[in-house]
Amino acid sequence: MSQIRDNIKPAQVPPPCPLAAIARDDLFVHYTLESARLGNRPMVERRLADLRGCFADEAAFEAALRQGNPLLYSVSSVEPAAGDGQLHYGLGILQPGKIGAEYYLTKGHLHAHRPAAEIYVGLAGEGAMLLEDEATGESRLVPLRTHSVVYVPGHTAHRTVNTGAAPLVYLGIYPSNAGHDYAPVAKNNFRHVVIERDGKPMLVPREKK
Repeated sequence: MSQIRDNIKPAQVPPPCPLAAIARDDLFVHYTLESARLGNRPMVERRLADLRGCFADEAAFEAALRQGNPLLYSVSSVEPAAGDGQLHYGLGILQPGKIGAEYYLTKGHLHAHRPAAEIYVGLAGEGAMLLEDEATGESRLVPLRTHSVVYVPGHTAHRTVNTGAAPLVYLGIYPSNAGHDYAPVAKNNFRHVVIERDGKPMLVPREKK
């Protein structure tokens, strides 16, 4: 009898369910396209003055800033959990407008964890993602509009651009360990800019100073 007991393996205890660690209001979040706010999450706002150095035409930037300091974009985010396999997401709204011939844009960033990729989902408006390979400098302009999805690979700087006449609303989904690294873009900017030419967005090289 004792031998039989010795051959019985103890029941496997399942790992703690991550569901129990996630707040109920992180499992379901309501949003509206008008405000692009996720539930009651705080909004991070960026105004024109916050984007000094981002636009190619510095004279046009200073002239626009003398006229006021408008809100360019805002983002709210949800971070339900951290750890392997977990996801965070953010909802952004980028206003329409231009500085000189260059469309309104976000600061742009790399991920602190460089291999982390990201998905952008277009919810409203007309825009584009400016992608730049950190190692090679290769740049691509990818449309971001309603009912579209853009894949941002790892090791890729990315910036959102509003090329339309209405607010651009989009959802970004990324690994919880991705992080945001703004320093390289703040130092070097992107090698290309997105301008309006003949009524259409065009990707052109940034003029060297």
